[in-house]
Amino acid sequence: MSMKVSTRQVDGVVVMDMSGRITLGEGSVVLRDAVRELLSKGNKKILANLAEVNYIDSSGIGELVSAFTTVKNQGGELKLLNLTKKVHDLLQITKLYTVFDVKDNEAAAIKSFN
Repeated sequence: MSMKVSTRQVDGVVVMDMSGRITLGEGSVVLRDAVRELLSKGNKKILANLAEVNYIDSSGIGELVSAFTTVKNQGGELKLLNLTKKVHDLLQITKLYTVFDVKDNEAAAIKSFN
């Protein structure tokens, strides 16, 4: 299953609803392009909803880190929402859980952007 990204605006924050697999090749390219497009339109507050992401590989993790860095370097914020157990465990193992701002509740996540 390929990765799909849809975006919606909530109180000035862009929520990226992602589904599928973030893997080497198509999945990571879809993520990269989506983030770049949002930044090019001036969106600096991005919330990545990973509730429907059922698999992520090392390349996908790298792409998340890259997206996080790109957004931060442009003065924005990228936060993660609704991690599945697999993705949560992967971020714990790789110690990236401490890098990302991870939220479980969309309303609270939206409010956490300043």
